[in-house]
Amino acid sequence: MSTTQRQKLSTWGATLLVAEREILSQVRAKAFIISTVITLVLVLGGIILSSVLGGRSVDATPIAVAGPVPAGVLSSDVFEVTEVDDRAEAEELVRSEEVTAALVPDNSPVGFALIALDEAPEDVVAALSVSPEVQLLDASETPSGLRTLIGLAFGLVFMMAVLGSGATIMQNTVQEKQSRVVEILLAAVPARALLAGKILGNSVIGVGTAAAIAAAAALGLAVTGQTELLDLLSAPLIWFVVFFVFGFVLVASVFAAGAALVSRQEDTGAVMTPAMMLVMIPYFGVVLFGDNALVMTILSYVPFSAPVAMPVRLFFGEAEWWEPLISLTLLVLAAAAVMFVASKIYTNSLLRMGSRVTLREALKAS
Repeated sequence: MSTTQRQKLSTWGATLLVAEREILSQVRAKAFIISTVITLVLVLGGIILSSVLGGRSVDATPIAVAGPVPAGVLSSDVFEVTEVDDRAEAEELVRSEEVTAALVPDNSPVGFALIALDEAPEDVVAALSVSPEVQLLDASETPSGLRTLIGLAFGLVFMMAVLGSGATIMQNTVQEKQSRVVEILLAAVPARALLAGKILGNSVIGVGTAAAIAAAAALGLAVTGQTELLDLLSAPLIWFVVFFVFGFVLVASVFAAGAALVSRQEDTGAVMTPAMMLVMIPYFGVVLFGDNALVMTILSYVPFSAPVAMPVRLFFGEAEWWEPLISLTLLVLAAAAVMFVASKIYTNSLLRMGSRVTLREALKAS
C-alpha cells in the first residue's frame, strides 16, 4: 500500500479492513470450524434426544387379578391385567414370573392383598396408592424447571460467544504487541480504527455463531414437533439477537481495552478475570434468581445482564412492551460509553511495552 493510498483510507475503511482480517483469520481456523460444528450438533442432537427420551412410552406392568378388581385398575394404562379364577392360579403365575404381582381378595380394610415373588414391587404399590388432589392457592404460571432451562439456554449462548470471542481479542492483541506487529498495523491504520475493527469483526463472528445456534435449536424443535415452544421462543429470540449485538460490543470493548494494558500472555489473567466476572456474575444471577420477579426486573435493566434477563422475561410474558425498548436504550448508551473509554485506554496503551500499564496511566491523555 502506497503512502497516497494510505492517506485516502478513511477511518471507516480502515475499520472494515481490520474487521475483514479478524473474520477471515477465525473462519479459516480449523479449531473454530470444528468447535462450531460440534456445538451445533450438540444443540440439535440434545433437543432431539430429549424429545425421544421424554416421549418414550413405559411398558405396562403385567399383574394377575383374582376376584373383584379394585376400582380403576382395569382402566389404568399402567397395568396389563390377567384375570384368574382363584388365589392358587394367581400364585402360580407369579412363581412362573409370567406376571410381576397378583391382587387377591382378603379381609383387610383395603379389601385385597398384593402377592409378589421375592421382593415388594414398589412401582405396583405406588400405582395402586390413592393420592389426594392437590389444590394450589398461589400456583406459579410456569414451572421452575422451565425457568431454569430457558435462563441456562440464553445465558450459555451469550456467555460462550462473548467469552470465546473476548479471549480471542485479548490473545490476538497481546500477540501483536509482543511480536511488535502492532507497530506495523498502526503505521497503516489509526488505533481507534484497529480497535473498532477488532470489535466489529468479532461481533460478526459472535452474532453469526449465536444465530446458527438459534437456528439449530429452532430446527430441533420443529423436527420434534414442539411447535408451541417454538412459537413462544420466536419473539424472545429476535430480541435476544438484538440485545446480543450491543451486549457483545459492550463486553468486547472491555476485553480489548484490558488486552492493551499488557504485553505478555502471562499477564493476561490479571485483566481477563475482571472482564470474565462482568459476564459470569450476571449470568449466574439470572440462573439463581430466575424465580424472583424483583431481581429479574433489576437484572433486565443492568447492561451486562440485560441481554439474558430481558429475553427470559419476554419469554414468560413478564415484561411490558415498552420495557425492552428502555432496557435496549440503556444498553446502547452503556456500550457507547464503554467504547469511548476503551478507545482512550487502547490508544494510550497499545504501544507501551514491558510492565503492565495501570488503568490510571492508560486514562491519562497521551
